[in-house]
Amino acid sequence: MAQQETTNDLLVEPSHPPPVASSQTEVDEATSKMKRKGMKPRSAVWDHFSKFVDGSGTQKGKCNYCYKEFFCDPKKNGTTALRNHMFACIKNPHVMTTRQSQLYLQPSSSIQEGGGSHCGTLNTWNFNQERSRRNLAKMIIVDELPFMFVEGEGFKEFMEVTQPKFRIPSRWTVSRDCYDLYMEERKKLKNYFQNSNQRVCITTDTWTSLQRINYMCITVHYVDDNWTLHKKILNFCPITSHKGDDIGMAVESCLLNWGIKRVFTVTVDNASSNDVAIAYLKKKIVGWGFSILNCKYLHMRCIAHIINLVVVDGLKETNVSVKRVREAVRYIRQSPARLQKFKSCCEMEGIESKSSLCLDVCTRWNSTYLMLNVAQKFENAFDRYATIDPCFKFDLQSSDGLPDSLDWENVRRLVDFLGHFYDLTLRISGSRYVTSNIFFNEISSVDCLLQEWQGSNDVELACMGERMKVKFDKYWGDPDKMNKIVYIAVVVDPRYKLEFMEFALSTVYGKEKGMELAKKIKLTVYELFDEYKKTYQAEHDRGSKCSWEYK
Repeated sequence: MAQQETTNDLLVEPSHPPPVASSQTEVDEATSKMKRKGMKPRSAVWDHFSKFVDGSGTQKGKCNYCYKEFFCDPKKNGTTALRNHMFACIKNPHVMTTRQSQLYLQPSSSIQEGGGSHCGTLNTWNFNQERSRRNLAKMIIVDELPFMFVEGEGFKEFMEVTQPKFRIPSRWTVSRDCYDLYMEERKKLKNYFQNSNQRVCITTDTWTSLQRINYMCITVHYVDDNWTLHKKILNFCPITSHKGDDIGMAVESCLLNWGIKRVFTVTVDNASSNDVAIAYLKKKIVGWGFSILNCKYLHMRCIAHIINLVVVDGLKETNVSVKRVREAVRYIRQSPARLQKFKSCCEMEGIESKSSLCLDVCTRWNSTYLMLNVAQKFENAFDRYATIDPCFKFDLQSSDGLPDSLDWENVRRLVDFLGHFYDLTLRISGSRYVTSNIFFNEISSVDCLLQEWQGSNDVELACMGERMKVKFDKYWGDPDKMNKIVYIAVVVDPRYKLEFMEFALSTVYGKEKGMELAKKIKLTVYELFDEYKKTYQAEHDRGSKCSWEYK
């Protein structure tokens, strides 16, 4: 019995836990209260990413350069995606400096054919999306391509072959890139004008479109610190009217917007409204305080426009030979079948010229010159065509008739006549080289040519020369009415100088008048020199004063 009680006592569950179990619980509670020290991230990606927790409680990492987000939970994702992006991120400067560049050989532009060896320059290259997009926008602007060009199938296939990494932007993105490029270049040019002491020359012209809208274009020409000639279009905008005050205010607003106050000359055509505009601009530029001799030589008449007026007056009474050739060219150009017949006539006559017949615009003498210059090469082909196509002779005889040998002789003489002015216009209209130093030489050559034609035995040529000489004398007959800058540009040309100017003026205007004019030009040169000396001396003194105050 006693043994049974003892056994029951052992089976009874104790009312309190044993001492060992109690002490273990205390240890667990103490451990849970202790905070575990955080570990610093060991991966190198965290030098380029920032950790954060989004609104849903998900742990993410954000690129410090392009701000792209990635999942980076250590239990689910890891840092592989972050590492891959770290080496591929375009905006990561460390990647750009450590990425290995490719070598390529740029061929020289002056490789001699058949030389056996190709010279060139060894350069490095690596792909850059932003730089490629910028040059794409530049290509669109320079080549005047439509924005839709980037969405064409041909361009996409071309880029897949040449550079698959390039992500082709949409036409909307390209349009924004072009605008951003324009604003960037505009800002650079504006800063240059505001910080530079270089003087600029302005040219402006106005016209009316088919929609009866008045437009004006303003172009600036200047030489930079490296003696490089630049031509920049400052503005192309509609204007209210062709009145002189409106033109002057529009030019003034454009110059102030660009920060241009040092204007040397303004070149315009010979419309009377431009005289009013120049008078308005003179007052404003003098008020700005940066004029030369109070804008005494600001107004420059367009040489090419005067040449155009001279030739147009000479061709007012167009001879019948030009009309006959014009009708013959018009007849052949009216259908492809006639053109094919005419080509066959050229082959039978052995004419190997690759020129094609062109029709002129009656109001543009240069197009008349081009039409006659081409047509006179096919004289024999026109004669043969008249025997093949009977309608050709019938159609032309109903108007002015077929061109005969005398007509072609007149055409060749007229081509030689117009060729002088055509080449002259091309020479003085250049925009990539300086032309002011050749103006006087070209004007003198035209004067001598017209005097020669006036004394010609050909009555028609003499009459034409007489009409042109009247228009020539209206603008250039009196040298005192011409802008003296035309002469000074020759004086500062080291090939000519004052001695040549005295000789040329004596030849053109006579010895007495020429020497008198040469003295005036010499005084003008000294006057300009003294003005520049005074201007730059004042600027130098101001700079020296500022440096002394700073010290």
